[in-house]
Amino acid sequence: MKPEMKWVPNHIPKSDDAAQLALMTPQQVKKVRSFHQSFPQYQPTPLSSLPHLAKFFGVGGIYVKDESFRFGLNAFKVLGGSYAMAKFISQQTGRDISQLDYHELTSPDVRQELGDYTFFTATDGNHGRGVAWAANQIGQKSVVYMPKGSSETRLENIRKEGAEASIVEMNYDDAVRLATAESAKTPNSVVIQDTAWEGYEEIPGWVMQGYGTMASEADYQMKALGRRRPTHIFIQAGVGSLAGAVTGFFTNLYREDPPIITIVEASAADCLYRSAVLGDGTTVDVGGDLSTIMAGLACGEANTISWEILRNHASFFVSLPDYAAARAMRILAVPLKGDPTIISGESGAAGAGCLFEVLTNPEYADFRAALELDSHSQVLLFSTEGNTDPDWFRRVVWDGDYPTPTVHHR
Repeated sequence: MKPEMKWVPNHIPKSDDAAQLALMTPQQVKKVRSFHQSFPQYQPTPLSSLPHLAKFFGVGGIYVKDESFRFGLNAFKVLGGSYAMAKFISQQTGRDISQLDYHELTSPDVRQELGDYTFFTATDGNHGRGVAWAANQIGQKSVVYMPKGSSETRLENIRKEGAEASIVEMNYDDAVRLATAESAKTPNSVVIQDTAWEGYEEIPGWVMQGYGTMASEADYQMKALGRRRPTHIFIQAGVGSLAGAVTGFFTNLYREDPPIITIVEASAADCLYRSAVLGDGTTVDVGGDLSTIMAGLACGEANTISWEILRNHASFFVSLPDYAAARAMRILAVPLKGDPTIISGESGAAGAGCLFEVLTNPEYADFRAALELDSHSQVLLFSTEGNTDPDWFRRVVWDGDYPTPTVHHR
């Protein structure tokens, strides 16, 4: 049986998410972006317009935020980890975050006040590399656990940032529990994780705020291209931190006329989609190996903070088969003449994979109609990683791994 993309409209009863939305107001995100702008490595990542692809697919515009350029780390995750660590240090040293720019954060005075700390985390690669990089910048230690099946290339990239890193024989969610348990036994340590659960929500909230820099840049860049706002956003989700951050930011920014936002998960780890199908506001966990090409999305338990935002403001939830992400990697890497090339990794291409299925596969004509995608639509995508595992990238783009079961023609 061929794998299929599954989708469901959001019919979940509304809840009071004022506290969660408050994390992602334009005022809050402006502070976050000012923090990131203080880093010597800071440059806004490109927003690539694909006008020829948009015309070919029959929509007004397709715009891809290319995070392969972020801080030289080939992925967006460092935005969340670095900001959360700075917020933690501001608490420990009694400073306001506005006083902790890069220069101050890396100063001998702050290091002396903080003392020696170890930052623990679990990751498939990108978040852990970001935490390791940020810890290295401030002269601190990091310990990173990666779930079974993780890429050796990503492991080595984390170790190059000075972290103690290892691949463990458990899935992502159990690796998170391991990092938490090990931190509890280690003096002067803290967990910097991009997922939240009851009793651990402050730091994940800071991580989500850190992702606001990317969303804010994209909004500025769309306006610079003469587009008032995106009409549609397709955003990928693992635990949902990124999806909640992007949804929260654009919902706050355009309260009277928010974009239609679609949350895209790997079918092997589609806890948010299953929760939306259940439809009563509770979350459904997905266990097991969570085996998918989209390693960054292989998370089976939802972030409790972001879920409150998504259940109230996302329009659709999608469970995406691996072939759709692989197809999007190929389309972005081999563009129509005149469009820019975008090197997007497996997880980075998930949102595009969903969009391209909707626009080319007649089986999803009803989904396209429900999305109200037409020649006026301005679609924003986030390619959250480049080829962070070059071997996988070549297997997909060069060798044709994960082929499309049925070729879609327009």
